[in-house]
Formats: sequence, structure tokens, C-alpha cells
Amino acid sequence: MTEQDLFHVILAPHISEKSSRVADKNRQFVFSVQRSATKPLIKQAVEKMFSVEVESVTVTRVKGKVKRQGKTPGRRQDWKKAYVRLKPGQEIDFVGGQAK
Repeated sequence: MTEQDLFHVILAPHISEKSSRVADKNRQFVFSVQRSATKPLIKQAVEKMFSVEVESVTVTRVKGKVKRQGKTPGRRQDWKKAYVRLKPGQEIDFVGGQAK
């Protein structure tokens, strides 16, 4: 896999109350990733994008919700979520700003 392909593995950080709690307590960060992504591929992508060392990766598949538009039933797409644990002393700063 080329370096360019690694940047397409991680789609976005997944920001929620649970992901904030996990980040503070366990040094884990949550990302939405491609459905075809594997644990080693996710690890390589995070290490390359953020210049950090990854300790472990846990992956879950999230089923899409069933929604309705009037009488017509529909369904959202399934997606994959990755919990990435960093080694001690490592940090990812999504904001990128400095504190004053």
C-alpha cells in the first residue's frame, strides 16, 4: 500500500461524549475508517498522519439505523469505527492551537 493510500484509510475523528471519556481515561482516540480497513492498516495510517506511536487498535462495525421518510423505509449505511490506543507520552492534538 502506498503512502497516498494510507491517507484515505482514516475518514474522520469520531467526536462524542463516549469518545471524549475514553480519550481522557485510556489514552484512546476514536476514528471513522473505511469499511475495508484492517487493524495493521489503521495503525500504519495513524502513525503516519499524526507522527505518534500506536500501542493497539480495536475495531467495531456499526450497523446503519433504519429510518423512515413518510411511508418509505430507508436505511443508513454501515460504517467502521476504530479505537486507537497510544503509547504512554504520545498525544494527538485535533485543535492544533496553542493555549495562551
